[in-house]
Amino acid sequence: MTAPRWYSQPYPPEGASAAEGIRNQLGRPELDLLTILVRESAQNSWDARLVRSPSPVDFRIDMWTVGPAYMSAWRELLLNGAPSGTETFPLYDALRRGPVRVLAVSDRGTRGLGGPTRADDAVGADRDFVSFIRNIGEPRDTDLGGGTYGFGKGIFYLLSKSGSILVHSRCRTAEGGYETRLIGCALWKSYVAGKSSESRRYTGRHWWGNTSRAVVEPLVGREAETAAQRLGLRPFGAEETGTTVLVIEPDLDDLPAPEAARYLAETITWHLWPKMISVDGKQAAMRFTVTCDGIEHSVPDPRETRPLNMFVAAYESMAGPDGRDLHCLKPKRYLGRLGLVKRIMPPLEPTRASLLLDIEDVVHHVCLMRPAELVVTYHAGPKPPSVNQGYAGVFRADEAMDDTYAKAEPPTHDAWNPQSLVRPESTFVQTTFRRIHDELNNLLSLGGGARAGASNVALGAASSLFSGLVGGAWGIGGATSYAKPGGTSMRASRPDDAENAAPRSSTGRPLPTPSTKGKAAGFGEYDGNANSFPPSSGTSSTGPRQRPRVQYVGEPYYDDRGNESVLVQEFRLPVPGPQQVRIDLAVTLPGTGGRETDPPIGASKPVLIGWEDGTGYLHTSESCVIDGGESVWRALVRPAPDTMTEIGVRVEAVKTS
Repeated sequence: MTAPRWYSQPYPPEGASAAEGIRNQLGRPELDLLTILVRESAQNSWDARLVRSPSPVDFRIDMWTVGPAYMSAWRELLLNGAPSGTETFPLYDALRRGPVRVLAVSDRGTRGLGGPTRADDAVGADRDFVSFIRNIGEPRDTDLGGGTYGFGKGIFYLLSKSGSILVHSRCRTAEGGYETRLIGCALWKSYVAGKSSESRRYTGRHWWGNTSRAVVEPLVGREAETAAQRLGLRPFGAEETGTTVLVIEPDLDDLPAPEAARYLAETITWHLWPKMISVDGKQAAMRFTVTCDGIEHSVPDPRETRPLNMFVAAYESMAGPDGRDLHCLKPKRYLGRLGLVKRIMPPLEPTRASLLLDIEDVVHHVCLMRPAELVVTYHAGPKPPSVNQGYAGVFRADEAMDDTYAKAEPPTHDAWNPQSLVRPESTFVQTTFRRIHDELNNLLSLGGGARAGASNVALGAASSLFSGLVGGAWGIGGATSYAKPGGTSMRASRPDDAENAAPRSSTGRPLPTPSTKGKAAGFGEYDGNANSFPPSSGTSSTGPRQRPRVQYVGEPYYDDRGNESVLVQEFRLPVPGPQQVRIDLAVTLPGTGGRETDPPIGASKPVLIGWEDGTGYLHTSESCVIDGGESVWRALVRPAPDTMTEIGVRVEAVKTS
């Protein structure tokens, strides 16, 4: 065989695309290169899936440094015929310097890059190889596919510091057999080479492979497999098809490789979660793996990861009977289906991946997707009134509208821009956003009513004046105390003393008079049932007797328990001895100071989930016997939607013989 070598494309007489023009076709995306890599490469893999295969598409990203055992083969194979000079061909210097780092994006369970290897032979439908390796800007040939004009493949070149990749693929042949293919590609910048009298312009596009024919061809069959083995690439199984694209010297945005791997794993979940979930008992459509130097970095499960679990719930709502059909009336057109969910939730801890999507401390977004069910973007809606409340939505376009939404997308497929369309298509996209906005307004409208004789304030519709109350799903404020540590902290030595207290919010404004019961959102300590025990100053034949009391630890807060968010109030019982605690829950009506312990017919009410001890064990009984001391316990409460929940812990001594 002829040793593989590089071929640099000169400008033909009829002209050609310069490398700079091809590299610029992605424009100036708002997303970073690693995120675009995940989105575009997974989209390519999904479009290339084996439709009749019962197995999911196996998608993985691996990073490693080429070790000494393989580095000599890399130099021998990939320096052959390479143009020299950093400005002309930076891969040359990278290989000569020493070990190189690579990032491999692989899929299996896909059809691989099949079809003819020459662009002038690719006249049929099977032209994956030339579409990816040779041609630029071909329209998609996959019905309801994610890609449009194939610009996404440019991300592989942009991510490489030298603009260089290796493509290792296995596909079916026209005769029904299997063929392995290996080719190298580089895309940098146009240049002039040669002596002044014989100088020639080059496009800046280079290919590495078999140069014995009129055009450079990939290595195939045994030659491809031998070269791949020498380079240390993962081999294909005997009847396995798919593609691996190696990005040489990837730009990791100044992240250490392990941190970049973790970021890629999180990014996969944010942008590809619809392919990760099992629906109607069917297995997930794609399987994802990320490794760095042989160590696997787990891809978060969207059902177990906030706030993506809300988007999963919204997807299920969209696909179920609670989904809403959205229509355009003039001209009439069915646009797609929308699902929405709203929940109480702890404030989010923003991450690098979520911040890139403008999702910070609260989720108030609708995930937009086309029928291929790949995330286009997270469309921000109105912010809820508190960081402890959030909503998520999923809109999936109807199949008949797929072309319209596809045309509205930029090359990176991360937005719907109606201004890039003409009527009536622009009207359809604009109407989509209006319909979503209308549904969000309905979702955020605060229902409920006031008690007879009270001011007309809907439950949960209080202003930040009442930040000392614990908000339910749409109560304003959050889990904050009436009295802040170090501030105007108050202690009610007796419940009847509490009636005379004037609790204040963290802003110092007066709050509604609390009830005679202790309040996790209100007091530092509560002495329990005053009728059961004598005053603390009293004496008995055995000496002074301390009454049991509750000492609240910090402010109540929201936390996750499984797939739901709960209110948590930490407390301790400072008086020694066995004591029994019970929960006292009520709904507070903002603006009136009133309390509702009995909900209207059909309405939900706050519910005690249980008592959690210091080991994390949950006691699910209505009451719990606790030995007093320094141990911190937690009362876990499921609040009622559209309310403000008042939490109190009652305590009494357990009589011993």
